[in-house]
Amino acid sequence: MVSYALSLQGVPYRYGKSSPEEGFDCSGFVKHVYGHQGVSLPRTVQGMAQSLMEVPKSDLHSGDLVFFNTNGKPFSHVGIYVSNGEFIHAPSQKTGKVLVSSLKNRYWGNRFSCVRRP
Repeated sequence: MVSYALSLQGVPYRYGKSSPEEGFDCSGFVKHVYGHQGVSLPRTVQGMAQSLMEVPKSDLHSGDLVFFNTNGKPFSHVGIYVSNGEFIHAPSQKTGKVLVSSLKNRYWGNRFSCVRRP
């Protein structure tokens, strides 16, 4: 699952989209990757957070979903944990594409909310 997610690096960010052909927003990316593996997830970040089991950050595993507060809401961004403190996500129009980021990065570290496991 993580290797498939990593194969989508560079796909353009497009708000409201959820396919490699059209592009992805953050939740569309996560929904698409899990759907490719036969796992159905809600379409929104909030829906994902509310429907999945929370796990301690100390128990983070590849494939877990990492949630962030990027706009005053605890569940406003989501990515897929890869390993070694890195996660893959579709961050924003500004960044423009699916990429890997570090949880150790000040921006993401300061906005980290929780971990959920599908």
